[in-house]
Amino acid sequence: MSSGVEADIALDAAVVLTLGMNRILGRGAGLAGRGAEALAALAADRAEARAAALAEVETRERALREVVERNARIAALAETRAKLGADVPLPAPLTPGEQAPEELTAWCAATDAALDEAERSLSEHLAAEVTARILAVPAEGLTTDTGHGGPPPPRVQHDVHATLERIMTRLLPDAAEAERRAVADAARLLADVGTAEEAEGVLQEVRLRISAANRRTEELRAEERRRAAERDAAEQAEAERRYVLDSITAAFEDLGYDVQSGFETLTADGGTLVLSKGAWPDHSVKMRVDDAAHVRASMVRERPAESEDDRRLDVEREREWCASFEAARERLAGAGIRSDVGWRLEPGVRELPVAAEARQTRGRAERREQRRERER
Repeated sequence: MSSGVEADIALDAAVVLTLGMNRILGRGAGLAGRGAEALAALAADRAEARAAALAEVETRERALREVVERNARIAALAETRAKLGADVPLPAPLTPGEQAPEELTAWCAATDAALDEAERSLSEHLAAEVTARILAVPAEGLTTDTGHGGPPPPRVQHDVHATLERIMTRLLPDAAEAERRAVADAARLLADVGTAEEAEGVLQEVRLRISAANRRTEELRAEERRRAAERDAAEQAEAERRYVLDSITAAFEDLGYDVQSGFETLTADGGTLVLSKGAWPDHSVKMRVDDAAHVRASMVRERPAESEDDRRLDVEREREWCASFEAARERLAGAGIRSDVGWRLEPGVRELPVAAEARQTRGRAERREQRRERER
């Protein structure tokens, strides 16, 4: 290769899963446990051992994600409990550590049952709170279904009240305030009904509004899950980009290169690195990693070549860089980063480009010289 090379890169499944676990556990980007074993088995071409190690990594990563989901649900119900002022017990969130996947799965199952019970209790609390405000039905508010006036039989009132309380418990506890007001407004109409048939009509409207409120609440829950998934995907992508950049940095530093951040900082799409050596006063390599999936590297000169000796030195530096790149690829493969070269040039095929900074400096110097010539 000469002034440029491009390669597609891909992370091994063991790396991807381990990075996800590291994020959940709050650890660094290094591989540990079965993730490292899976890579070692891959390097040793031990397919059965790799499959077993990778399966354990997948099981643990899946269990950790299940814990994260339950912790999020605990937090959401705790927020709802605080808004309602309800005294409803909730399970404590779990800080995952070295628990076995089976332990994590068992905790999730027990927590699901506790959370379902807590949600029911919160719904009942909300129902009691709302019905207490709206069931101030005057004694003459309902009549018998014969249409005659007068106080309704106690049984009619009791059935209406019991039905309303039962219906209200269907309202999800985290329904928005506007949705709860719409349900309460419908239920308040019971105070003005004159017959049992009218009461049933009002109750049906309450049912419809609760159904609409629950549907909207479920939509909001799904939207929050979608946003959480997007945040998780973005964090995972960032962890993968950082892992690739750190691994590339380590590989070339081990080969004797000085690796620095480029003129572009690390962004959501990738990052730029500059590789140089003390014995390379006139050469460097600019490398860009795009989205942890594509790498482009270009050898450049720090100043224009001025003689045939400079051009012969360019070819020597290119050959040295070519050998280093292949050595780095082997090191990266050991770290679970596969690279497939899609384009390259052989040393000496074309003249090395001059670094943009050098061109700008040379241009400024030439302009100063031209101004001095004009002023003479």
